[in-house]
Amino acid sequence: MGSGQVTPWQDRNITVAGLGVSGISAARALAGLGAVVTVVDNGDGDAHRARAAELAELGIEVRLGRLESGERAGEVLPEGTDLVVTSPGWQPDSPLFLAAAKAGVDVVGDVEIAWQLREIGAERRAAASGEPGEPRREPAPWLAITGTNGKTTTTQMLASILRAAGLKTAAVGNIGTPIIDVVTGEEQYDVLAVELSSYQLHWAPSVRAHSAAVLNLAPDHLDWHGSMEAYAADKGRIYEGNTIACVYNVADPATERLVEEADVEEGCRAIGFTLGAPGPSMLGVVDGILVDRAFVQNRQKNAQELAHVDDVNPPAPHNIANALAAAALARAFGVEPRAVRDGLRDFRPDAHRVAYVDEVDGVRYVDDSKATNTHAAEASLAAFEPVVWIAGGLAKGATFDELVRKSAKRLRAVVLMGADRALIAEALARHAPEVPVTDLERTDTGAMLAAVREAARLAEPGDTVLLAPACASMDMFANYNERGDAFARAVRELASGSAADTA
Repeated sequence: MGSGQVTPWQDRNITVAGLGVSGISAARALAGLGAVVTVVDNGDGDAHRARAAELAELGIEVRLGRLESGERAGEVLPEGTDLVVTSPGWQPDSPLFLAAAKAGVDVVGDVEIAWQLREIGAERRAAASGEPGEPRREPAPWLAITGTNGKTTTTQMLASILRAAGLKTAAVGNIGTPIIDVVTGEEQYDVLAVELSSYQLHWAPSVRAHSAAVLNLAPDHLDWHGSMEAYAADKGRIYEGNTIACVYNVADPATERLVEEADVEEGCRAIGFTLGAPGPSMLGVVDGILVDRAFVQNRQKNAQELAHVDDVNPPAPHNIANALAAAALARAFGVEPRAVRDGLRDFRPDAHRVAYVDEVDGVRYVDDSKATNTHAAEASLAAFEPVVWIAGGLAKGATFDELVRKSAKRLRAVVLMGADRALIAEALARHAPEVPVTDLERTDTGAMLAAVREAARLAEPGDTVLLAPACASMDMFANYNERGDAFARAVRELASGSAADTA
């Protein structure tokens, strides 16, 4: 854009809540468009101060920690604010947002800002092309994905398929490069694979995707949303205004209800995915082959082969469902079947997601530390049999009866660790009293090694020792990555025969 051109953001007084990656991205972009930006954050550590110093060089005011008034910076609405941009995770009842509501000031998220800045990004790229008269390319459409579990894997699978089709794409949103940086940057994309959390959707009222998928719905983050109904409603926002396809999970009727309730563009279709044989307007599995009966001619009779189950890595049932959802969104965008197969073959999952670690004495060890809630753990346990299950951590208000009841027949034994392990132990006593349970009270750095050694003692050749905690990690570890790394180290020590007796 020309340096003298006024934008809709010029001289607006915008408060950005949060000095994390997305907050910094929003602050930089909006200040670059002429807005008067103030960033507020309750933190006041060395990292916060370093980030604040960088933003100050751009003329952005940052308020940290305690103010002179004694109030916390992240709880006070700066005078003159006409818009608040929040980072994901800030709760809707935060004092800052209550003050904004009282003052009649809108609160939106970084995803909403990214959506609103797409046109400005397109204009910048056109101006920077250096080709007189070259027509401006429209902003890249969004293929959007949400769900309680599987969002990141499905988004990355989708991006891999799109790349295999020769399309310029990026996996963004709740992962990767901040989405504001992508839509306003120099790179011209054909289409974006966008992972959206329920937090982000809550604060993104005007986002309208080309096509979108809700993978599944299970109780999670209810402390943030207040109820399952509110959580589901925020997830359902992803379907609003879709133009081509609303993709839902046939095995999870709640996702189909969200499609039925959505206000979409005329002609937008409901597309299901299932691990069974698909009906018309669905994708599914027939004799080990992923097939499409949605984006074919005469879908009442015809089906198109897309890939083999073995092309999915790993070929666990819940991951095959992820692949079908990704394929549905790609097909909605016009991607050919061969690219679906090639993209799935090229895809490699992130660490700590049903990741094979090693085999020791005929027993497989699998790291699914990312299974931080009961729904994810249930899907992980369904992929293996028999299992020695390592579980526990912070329950976040979850209950475990349904998980144990559904998974009991697969369990050889269970090793429990972490702050809320007693809740799982109680569910096991009720629904799987015959399954041996080891309760590890220790929470020191050697606890994971002790858990792996105990699991190895309980396992038999042909079993799988599975870390699928069904709980958050912060009681003992910095995050699920650190927990998974500790599991992998313990397995390697076991394999090398060098594990010390720490009992």
